[in-house]
Amino acid sequence: MASDRAQPRSARESGLPEPPARKSMLSGLYTGTGAFDIVGRRKVFYLVFGLLVLVCIGSMVFRGFNLSIDFVGGTNVQFPTAGATGDVSTDHVARVAGDALGSKPESVQLAGSGKAQTVQIRTAVLTGAQQQQLKQALFDSFAPRGPTGQPDANTISETAVSGNWGGEITRQALIALVVFLALVMVFLSFYFERSMAIAALVALVHDLVVTAGVYSLVGFEVSPSTVIGLLTILGYSLYDTVVVFDKVKENSRGLLGLTRRNYAETANLALNQTLMRSINTSLFALLPVAGLLVVGVGVLGVGTLADLALVQLVGMIAGALSSILLATPILVDLKMRDPRFRQQANRVATRKAKGSAANEQEPEVDVSDDSTLDSELRRERALAAAAGVPARNRVERRDSGSRSTRSTRPATRPTGKRRR
Repeated sequence: MASDRAQPRSARESGLPEPPARKSMLSGLYTGTGAFDIVGRRKVFYLVFGLLVLVCIGSMVFRGFNLSIDFVGGTNVQFPTAGATGDVSTDHVARVAGDALGSKPESVQLAGSGKAQTVQIRTAVLTGAQQQQLKQALFDSFAPRGPTGQPDANTISETAVSGNWGGEITRQALIALVVFLALVMVFLSFYFERSMAIAALVALVHDLVVTAGVYSLVGFEVSPSTVIGLLTILGYSLYDTVVVFDKVKENSRGLLGLTRRNYAETANLALNQTLMRSINTSLFALLPVAGLLVVGVGVLGVGTLADLALVQLVGMIAGALSSILLATPILVDLKMRDPRFRQQANRVATRKAKGSAANEQEPEVDVSDDSTLDSELRRERALAAAAGVPARNRVERRDSGSRSTRSTRPATRPTGKRRR
């Protein structure tokens, strides 16, 4: 019997409230209750993004880009793989071309598939003698077949590529970029406000600099497809930023007349409420781009398709991070320059300070000794019996080292009947 009494009872049997269930990180993501203090740690994110931008700019200035022959000019030699002998892989073709020219070609890639597949070799500008020497080496190694089914040296063709075409595409892309950023600034200023337009513009510039810097650091080849793909990521990054700003605008409506939370806390709550949506959107947008990259590299060879997918993959990752960790914190700093929002933040801080001071003045009762609680309860009941007053049943509650009592007797309600 004694052992049965010594066994601890559950919270429900003893009348104590059950401890709250511990929420997981995924639960905080889906509920969006403000569990992640992104705005409060904005200085850390500023430091990380600032260092990343400085590294990218330094790489672009001192290291430069690996420009394709579409920008610098060169010679393009190609032949069909159908009917060719030997190992017609990009590595083998690059070795044959390098031995013939004395230096490695700029790029060797497979274009197309099946019977229409060709090998494309891009080199610097070659003289007539160098072109003949390269074509003879390729014919001796692979012997591509012509329309008659016999080895034919005429199936190996060469074309001269001018850098003017790539430069013209880049010039048009820069004009389109400037017009796009100007229209974005005007649209966001009218639809939202000037602070949001500036924050979104800073995030877009960050995406461009980081994407270009990654190409410079890693040494990816920059082709006209890369320049075109760089413009496509701007719309994605802007979409994610607008979604977050729209929620910030909704939460901050009438904020100046309230003292529940300041603008930074309101923006952080909006970020948490849209965080799961941003993550899901980014993941589902990256999946087809990654598939496009795999198809472009593994099936069709490194070509236009792969260049377009690669810049989109890098740009989407940079855009997702900037829209969550950079755009909204910048917006908060811009808004807090307004004296009205600073005064409202001071009122919120004053109200919270008064609330915490009132809580500290409440007396605390030590509940570490259960025997003391039992003796006090027995004494209270004995005094009530001696006075002829029925003792009320009480339920003891413990919450973080404090004790409170509440009566379990139901409150009487008027029945509407008159006593006689």
